[in-house]
Amino acid sequence: MIDARLEIIEERLKRIKRIVAVSSGKGGVGKSMVSATMAMALSKKYKVGLLDLDFYGPSTHIIMNAGDKPAEKNGLIPPLVENIKFMSIIYFTEDKAAPLKGKDIINAIIELLAITIWDELDFLIIDMPPGMGEEVMAILKFMKEAEFIVVTTPSILSWETVKKLLLFLKNNRCKILGIVENMVMEHSIKNEIEKFGRYLGAIKFDASIEKFIGNANKIMESDFGKDVEKIAMKI
Repeated sequence: MIDARLEIIEERLKRIKRIVAVSSGKGGVGKSMVSATMAMALSKKYKVGLLDLDFYGPSTHIIMNAGDKPAEKNGLIPPLVENIKFMSIIYFTEDKAAPLKGKDIINAIIELLAITIWDELDFLIIDMPPGMGEEVMAILKFMKEAEFIVVTTPSILSWETVKKLLLFLKNNRCKILGIVENMVMEHSIKNEIEKFGRYLGAIKFDASIEKFIGNANKIMESDFGKDVEKIAMKI
């Protein structure tokens, strides 16, 4: 039986010019900070939406200091947070654990995409969960035009895991916009990254960024924010 929600998803997404999925092979690389800050940077010039699909550890609502819940009108209308249309799984889990697996995850993604009314956007930034699980497969299936940005750190362990994700995306013929190297101090693996794809840029390690979480202006004024904005302008 064909799921009627799939046609609704197509309708919901048809006015979005570009969908950019920010991904990583593992957690702890700063993917959510990159996603939220990239959305804020792009929102200076474009109409932007931010969707947090990290079922295991949604955090962009904290970074963005998002308080208002979606309004209901023939679906859910994302609240405007820092001039960004914002939607997150957190609105449904309410900071409780969401131990979904397999079909439950796919069903939750379908439901979220079907009921969210984005209207016209230049960019929809998606904060993806780490790894290569059901969420990634759902994006490939339901958002065929999605473009991927992959985040790593200079850590050997991080890069080895991220390489597996890059190969997975390439094998599925996904469009990879490039690779971001986050938390760079003295050592960079730019040369290694360039063997696998386009190097979008480095984000220097910024010890001050933690205290700016929840304050969009401070984030964008930080070294971290300035580095992310340079990268955002390349996509």
